[in-house]
Amino acid sequence: MNFVDSHCHIDFPDLAARLPELLDNMRANQVSHALCISVTLEDFPRVLALAEQHPNLYASVGVHPDYEEGEEPSLERLLELSAHPRVVGTGETGLDYYRLNGRSIADMEWQRERFRTHIRAARQTGKPLIIHTRSSADDTLRVMREENAREAGGVMHCFTETWDVAKQALDEGFHISFSGIVTFKSAADLQETARKVPLDRMLIETDSPYLAPVPYRGKTNEPAWVRHVGEFIAKLRDLPVEQIAEQTTDNFFKLFKHIDREAHV
Repeated sequence: MNFVDSHCHIDFPDLAARLPELLDNMRANQVSHALCISVTLEDFPRVLALAEQHPNLYASVGVHPDYEEGEEPSLERLLELSAHPRVVGTGETGLDYYRLNGRSIADMEWQRERFRTHIRAARQTGKPLIIHTRSSADDTLRVMREENAREAGGVMHCFTETWDVAKQALDEGFHISFSGIVTFKSAADLQETARKVPLDRMLIETDSPYLAPVPYRGKTNEPAWVRHVGEFIAKLRDLPVEQIAEQTTDNFFKLFKHIDREAHV
């Protein structure tokens, strides 16, 4: 039995300083692989370095919608960086209207254009989209449809939206990924969605260093703890944990098809 952390930020300083320990903990918890996610182009080299140095770590390339400063990703730049064989996904990208800071949704066109650029890059490279959506589900789905994101495929990461949003994303051919949030007592609606998502379209993640699952809530998260997400979903659905581990791991490798499944910790 093996788990996979489909979304983590272990290049962030508080985790990178503990990398040998993190890898040991992954091994002890049967977490075979982790996908390290880019949030800015300035920090992309350190994400890529992790993937180059460790056979069971892989990288994505993209710019998170929350980051307004720094290099704006052009299509050409994304295509250039995506060509590296250790880069297997496009993003983290999407829309986030949670912090408008006095602006209107109309003022967020720059986010929508950035999202479109990532979708176009993913369609050209065949490296799936890793989509972040917060307080922006309708626009996220609309842009996905307008840009034919289903051609690239991908995952709605750290999913916290309604079942209706999940169903629309599933209809577009996307996977749904659950983080430690699903284990929180306050997440009854999300837990109901986790009961309904087809097992062959489900991923699990940590989004570490954020959102540590119960029983580690409030602590710095790490890839090893993705097993607690898998174990919780198994109980939620009254299924053997081995089935959740096997299915979500298979889903990961089918989606991120550029990864060598045999490269373990």
